Amino acid sequence: MILSNIVLQIGQVLCVLLLAPLLQGFILKTEEQVQRSRGPNILQPYRDLWKFFHKQIVVPESASWIYFIAPFISFTAMLVVPILIPVLTDRPLQWLPRTGVWVMSVAIIMIIAGVISAILTIFNAFQEEDWRRLLSLSSAENAGVAVAILGVSLLFAASGLSGPAGLAWIVCLLHLAGHSLAKGTLFLTADGVYSVHGSYTIRQTGLLRNTSVFFGVGALFATMSLAALPPQAGFVSEWYAFQTLFQGMQVKMIAARLTIALAAAGLALVVAVALATFAKLFGAGLLGDGHTHPTHLSPARCASVFFLGLCVLGLAVGMPWWVQALGPASQSLFGVNAALPMKDGWLLVPLNGHFAFISPTKMILVGPLLALIPIVFFLLSRRLFRVRRVPVWSGGRSEDARQIATTSLAFSNALRTFYGFIYGPTHNLEREYDHGPYFVTRLIFNQEVAPIFGPYLFAPLTRVVKNVADRISILQSGYLNFYNALIGMLLVLILGLALFYK
Repeated sequence: MILSNIVLQIGQVLCVLLLAPLLQGFILKTEEQVQRSRGPNILQPYRDLWKFFHKQIVVPESASWIYFIAPFISFTAMLVVPILIPVLTDRPLQWLPRTGVWVMSVAIIMIIAGVISAILTIFNAFQEEDWRRLLSLSSAENAGVAVAILGVSLLFAASGLSGPAGLAWIVCLLHLAGHSLAKGTLFLTADGVYSVHGSYTIRQTGLLRNTSVFFGVGALFATMSLAALPPQAGFVSEWYAFQTLFQGMQVKMIAARLTIALAAAGLALVVAVALATFAKLFGAGLLGDGHTHPTHLSPARCASVFFLGLCVLGLAVGMPWWVQALGPASQSLFGVNAALPMKDGWLLVPLNGHFAFISPTKMILVGPLLALIPIVFFLLSRRLFRVRRVPVWSGGRSEDARQIATTSLAFSNALRTFYGFIYGPTHNLEREYDHGPYFVTRLIFNQEVAPIFGPYLFAPLTRVVKNVADRISILQSGYLNFYNALIGMLLVLILGLALFYK
């Protein structure tokens, strides 16, 4: 029985290794057929791999050991996923012991490998300027996070904490589901960028301004999910991931608690860099002003991106029901239905509703309802005051749409005027003339606020802000050693909480 499980486990890993290029070839072939092209043969990825493994290895002279070890860690982390997720066998790793120091060691190694892999790959993704490489590195980062969460699940199981172990296992599946949908959406988006501009380079193209709104909405939903912005599925899975790590305080073994605390710090760093990465991707790659002419993406591509984006949103909306669907599997693996205490009605909770909760379902339902309030005011105002469009004076120079574009700052003067009765702003403009009123030699401008709000409210606040800014300006010194020291102090604080918090 043990031998058969081992053989099935090896076959499971081999299936993933051998069939992944075939799946990639099928996806590429399907994408080209959607665009009414022939596309490459579905076996082309195997030929590409054959050529890749016959190329000479080129290494920069200044490369450190991290340059060599990072690919091995990332590849190993991604192989751990098919080992632990049931594919050919319904009980993976049943032939391994479930308790003892050996299992604890394996779990700690998995957590460390997953977190390090996620950190290295997301930092590399942040520096990328190519759609495909950025999304591929982000996929490796997501696999590293999944491996780390599975390691936490194994650690909980070895410690006899079946509930948190089942919670971590379910969170891992939710994380993979959400990121798979979102990543597939953005890969289709990247192909759309290539079909229009002939390049996968991330640069300002103004694509969203000149194409279908459905294409933009689908890409936006996917980007929000990968950046872990509410209320998308990526936000839910990463919120659950951190709530799972907070359960590490229940583990009695010091090394295990320490590992989970460090993993939480590492994942926080990964989430922050991922947010910046996908803000850059969407802002520069799709929203940037590229002075392009209207483009026409195929309706099939726009519909596919929009549909997958809606699936990402649907995963978040239906999260209370998707979680419950994983309950029987958790019962089979860990002897406890960890999905039951993960929701309270429409609320998502981490085993205990008194600790924390979120509800993406309510957020998505209530958000549009709240948006109706300003929409109603706008419609009422349009009935009373008709919108009048007038030309914009550009100071006598040729009009440039980018320089005279209306931004959010344009509303600041309207707010100052509306609330002028509170702080009473005054504006005085004096002119000095020479040889008649048409020859101005000097302008004297004076702006003041009411005597009470100026010297007793705004001036003290301004002084406080300036003093605080001067004192903390060292945080923007640019010295890497200082930033490393701050990270070190944060880690020491986390270690202290992990060791002494009861």
